[in-house]
Amino acid sequence: MIDSHCHLDCIDVSEREGGVQSVLDLAHAHGVDRMLCISITLGNDGPRQLARAYESVWATVGIHPCHAHEEPGVTVEHLLDLAKADSVIAFGETGLDGFHDPVTDVQRESFVTHLEAGKQAGLPIVVHTRDARDETIELIKAHGSTETAGVLHCFTESWEMAEQAIDLGYYISMSGIVSFPKAINVHEVCRKIPSDRLLIETDAPWLAPVPHRGKSNEPAFVSHVAEAVAALRGTSPEAIAEQTTENFYRLFRAANA
Repeated sequence: MIDSHCHLDCIDVSEREGGVQSVLDLAHAHGVDRMLCISITLGNDGPRQLARAYESVWATVGIHPCHAHEEPGVTVEHLLDLAKADSVIAFGETGLDGFHDPVTDVQRESFVTHLEAGKQAGLPIVVHTRDARDETIELIKAHGSTETAGVLHCFTESWEMAEQAIDLGYYISMSGIVSFPKAINVHEVCRKIPSDRLLIETDAPWLAPVPHRGKSNEPAFVSHVAEAVAALRGTSPEAIAEQTTENFYRLFRAANA
């Protein structure tokens, strides 16, 4: 299976023998063959470095909305230049976050720039959306590609939003939150996502699933996400692994190169 969203460069391996390789080895032992390491700032080359160093890792290029104020004025041309690397298969994560503070113009401008870059490059967008449902969809409609869409990752919003995104060609990704007993809204969305639009992720090192909740997360634990999703959808973890892997390659077409 594939961990469609992790921050491999943020996992603390300082006390692990073998460093990053130990993380990859544990993932492989749990049936996780590949992973997508997500960028949150352009100044940090960690995801691209890891993707160059390890065959099982791909990378994205992007600025997380909570970091948009640190790198204002990013241009489409700059994103396109960084995305020329063979290991880069998407833009993001980008989007809107109104959870801690209201959404800013800097976030909006950054999101639009990523959407325009994706349209020009033919690469999908990894979208972070939190407490900005209507505006996220509005900007995707106005500036997103109709041919190469993207994914709403670590989805915790309403089914109505998920359905709108799916109608625009987007995929919906379930994280470890789907294993939390009280995440009722996430459970409901998980049951309703069409099979061909479902992805799974860890968002490691954060949001570790049950039975590792509260601990540092890592790509190996996406197997537990698959188990939780399978239980909610009345199928097997193996079927979820197979379906989400197929979906990943359909969305992230550059990964097939």
